[in-house]
Amino acid sequence: MITLLIFLAVLSLLIVVHEFGHFLAARLTGVRVEKFSLGFGTNLLKKKKGHTEYSISAIPLGGYVKLAGDNLEEYKGKPYEYLSKPISKRFYIIFCGPLLNYVLGFLFFWLIFFVGYPSFTTKVGGLLDGYGAKKAGLQIGDKITAIDGQKVAFWEELQKVIQEKNESNNVNLTILRDSKEFNVSVAIRETKLDDQLGSKRKVGLLGITPFDEIVKVRHGFFESFVLSLEKTWFLTEMTYKGLWRMVTGKLSVRDSVTGPLGIFDITSKAAKVGLIAILQLVAVLSISLGIFNLLPLPVLDGGHIFLLGIEKIRGKYLGVKAERVLSQTGFVLIISLALFVTYNDIMRMFGEKIVKFFK
Repeated sequence: MITLLIFLAVLSLLIVVHEFGHFLAARLTGVRVEKFSLGFGTNLLKKKKGHTEYSISAIPLGGYVKLAGDNLEEYKGKPYEYLSKPISKRFYIIFCGPLLNYVLGFLFFWLIFFVGYPSFTTKVGGLLDGYGAKKAGLQIGDKITAIDGQKVAFWEELQKVIQEKNESNNVNLTILRDSKEFNVSVAIRETKLDDQLGSKRKVGLLGITPFDEIVKVRHGFFESFVLSLEKTWFLTEMTYKGLWRMVTGKLSVRDSVTGPLGIFDITSKAAKVGLIAILQLVAVLSISLGIFNLLPLPVLDGGHIFLLGIEKIRGKYLGVKAERVLSQTGFVLIISLALFVTYNDIMRMFGEKIVKFFK
């Protein structure tokens, strides 16, 4: 039950922030907002304030903002209607939804870096046969304090430095053992690992595993800002690369896309780790949602932006019939995608049990 509540809170936050972006941009550009809904289906709670009805609906897997005159069938030519505004303002209204998701992700990463997050220290917890660390005489409990004179305090720093080395390099490790420091030369062994995009890449390894010693890593206010920018950019770059690899068939869509069930499973795991893990999950999901919504697909914000581009070229609105066809196509596409990712999530989470049941 607690996991379900956290999941619904995370989902609601992402939706509210996204729709608030549309809402705020509409209000700033003089477009009347008729409805702001969290969820779909039957209204559970609703309240009207001014021209806007605010509601919470029964199905919490989405939300929407209804703008006055946002389609040709309802458009009456009033100055407060969406279609009365120039293309630049309509683009602004559409774009601000994904933009606020993107900003939320950035702010959460900034907060995580500033308040601190858990990380393993550089203490050696295990030694692998056939690798340089064991051959060089390292022992469990040794702490690596520097690599070739470069100070390291956390496991992620150590990994980053070592993985960039190759077999032609021997690294000089500064080791702390029994309160005494000494240096030792360790050979790097290269191996091929799958990266986050399913590609093979060569990385250098020492042949050690981390000790069960965790500390909180904290950064200064402005340093956290820079780290958040880097993290946000990295995630954006990886997402677009991943999308391109899926389009070109180099990355499996089945293994790379998840839906509400998968997110619920990830949320349950994050909840067991703690608040920082939940904040990181929200940051990643929020940025991903912003990027996904900008894809040029019908119904999504990117699809609406694409149609604005067509309108700019044509010099006039699309017809009512074209709007209907695109809306229906988009609805079918989204439902098909939802069914596909839900099926994937079920098979990923319960596939083995289902196979055993039918056997």
